[in-house]
Amino acid sequence: MALDFDTKTVNYSIEGRVAHVEMNRPESLNALNVEMIHELAAVMKELSNLEEIDIVVLKGAGRAFSSGGDIKTMLMDANENDFPVVMDEINELVVTLYSMPKITISAIKGAAAGLGLSLALATDFIYAHKDSKLAMNFIGIGLIPDGGSHFFLESKLGPDQAKHLIWEGKPMAAEEAWERGLVHEVVDDLDEAVNKKVYHLSHLPILAMIKTKKILTDKNRPLLLKLLELEKSGQAQMRKTADHKEGINAFIDKRQPRFTGK
Repeated sequence: MALDFDTKTVNYSIEGRVAHVEMNRPESLNALNVEMIHELAAVMKELSNLEEIDIVVLKGAGRAFSSGGDIKTMLMDANENDFPVVMDEINELVVTLYSMPKITISAIKGAAAGLGLSLALATDFIYAHKDSKLAMNFIGIGLIPDGGSHFFLESKLGPDQAKHLIWEGKPMAAEEAWERGLVHEVVDDLDEAVNKKVYHLSHLPILAMIKTKKILTDKNRPLLLKLLELEKSGQAQMRKTADHKEGINAFIDKRQPRFTGK
């Protein structure tokens, strides 16, 4: 079985009732540029409609899951008029991934940061290699999280802890992320652990599991859509601040930013 289109930045394969989706920009630690966001959304929508698929595994090629949005292409070079379109594509991807009638698993190795972590949080199970690092690090460039992170973090941590994690923006070791309740398991052998989980799921009444997921996602979907719109609006405002410009310049110059609160 194969999907009826080709992609450049996303690899996918189907084995039995399981689809494996791989973000494929290893040279940039799978930073999410516009092309990858578009292709990832297209693949997820196709898989959502395949009745033959019950389980979707999301991972990254090379050394990382995803280092987040591609700062150079998405924050510097993009035409400002393109920003709403890009945000709409991100939101479409997140809603598709969150609500797809499949059991979804994220397999995190290396970095899962920013928008990359947002995507992982949208899945049903998150497995992290013991040496992986997770970060909701938008604050470092004067931005707010997007990709539904406010929704996912609040649901996992509560509003108080979600705020503090976002404001800190610091990398977390996999063990700390597990202690905070952001990942479900920390493992030595990521592939082996995910394969075992897939095998276990394939011997459960998975249609009943998916029905429970659908009930809960249908209940929560209006709030997710609302927060995605608030993120889109808020991000547009933050992109115009002096702190954001300073954060970008500091990133390019490889130095600590000097924020002024403006």
